[in-house]
Parts: sequence; C-alpha cells; structure tokens
Amino acid sequence: MKIGIIGAGQIGGTLTRRLSALGHEVVVANSRGPHTLAELAKESGAKAVSVSEAARTGDVVVVTIPEGKIRDLPNDLFTGVRDDVVIVDTGNYYPRERDGRIDDIEAGMTESRWVARQLGRPVVKAFNNIYAKHLMDFGRSAGSRGRLALPVAGDDERAKGVVLRLVDELGFDGLDAGGLDQSWRQQPGTPVYGADLDADGVRRALAEASSQRTPQWHATTKSPGTFAHPA
Repeated sequence: MKIGIIGAGQIGGTLTRRLSALGHEVVVANSRGPHTLAELAKESGAKAVSVSEAARTGDVVVVTIPEGKIRDLPNDLFTGVRDDVVIVDTGNYYPRERDGRIDDIEAGMTESRWVARQLGRPVVKAFNNIYAKHLMDFGRSAGSRGRLALPVAGDDERAKGVVLRLVDELGFDGLDAGGLDQSWRQQPGTPVYGADLDADGVRRALAEASSQRTPQWHATTKSPGTFAHPA
C-alpha cells in the first residue's frame, strides 16, 4: 500500500519506520522540507517529499502534526486527491502546553471533527492514545496473550476498515470506536488515553469516558505554555 505521512515527530517517525518495515511504500514530509528528513529516510527506507507530495502519493495519508498547526497547512492540500484516499488524524489538543486556544474545540467539537473541517475531507481518528515508544515496541502477533488494542473512530466504514487492518498489521487489536463524533472517548483526559489495554480494557475505558473536559484540558488566558510549564 502507498502511505503518505505528514509530520515526522514521535508518532509520525514511528509510523514511518514501522509501516516501511512491513513493506508499505511510505513517503514522509514535514514543515521544514525533505532535506531535513534525510536521516529518517535512510534509516527507514521511506522517501522524503514535500507536504503536498505526501498528500497526493498515498492510498492512505496520515496527518500527524500538532493540532494548532493544522491551520497552517495549505488550503488546497487535498484538492484533486481521490475521494477514496483514507486520511488518518492522530492529533490531540493540548491547549495549555502547545496549541493555544481553539474555540470550536473549547465549545465541545471533537478534535478530529475540527481537523476534518480544516482539511475539508473526512478523517479517521487513530494512533492518538498510545505513546510512540509503545507503538514502536509493543506490537504482537494476532492472538498473542496480552496483545494491546487501539481504538479507531470514523464515519466511513470502508476507510475505518483500512485503518483497522493497518492497526492489526502493526501488532495491535483494532477496536471500532464508532463514528467520528464519538472520538472524544479517546481524547486526552479519558480512561483510554495513554493506557496500555487489551481489547476488553479498551471497550471498558471507552464506555467509562466522560464528554466533559476537565480544566486541565481547557485553554487558559495565558495559553499556550510548554509541556514543562503549562499555561
């Protein structure tokens, strides 16, 4: 499968390495240009390209950049891209640490619904609740005892199925977490976020989630700060 990855941070870099190792044809981009990705490309075998090329190369395109930077992507990023290309959003909203205030999310819109509106394309929410190191190291073969599970939310069943298959290839049980408007159940501050759980544990965690963000996950008048010193 051809996979474009926009963002080469912790999750983006990990997916670049792991999906390339699985035999997928991966291209990767970041905001600083392909020349800054030479080391990652050499290590993984992926091809470093521009952001626009990454959006137009894949059968799947993973957008994995800071939430607040979504607005900086080109307005025509997905113009002309086939309708059947699956777009994956891995993002999380960190208003106090990194992203600053995003009014629609503060008002209750799910993070990935907001991302979809910015991109002008449907998205599937995945890979946002697991630490990058665990995504790299904790994959296990299907049926293995203690195999971890990852929630996947989206409105398009075909697109969600593609992502669920990738999750399985990466060594995790993919769990259908419902439509995109249910993706709040895997946002920061919920029981599944940052938790290493098997399929039954993920189901329980999603069911126990509250749609009300705690103050920790709301912007303040001083947002953003840093991860070391949240605003």
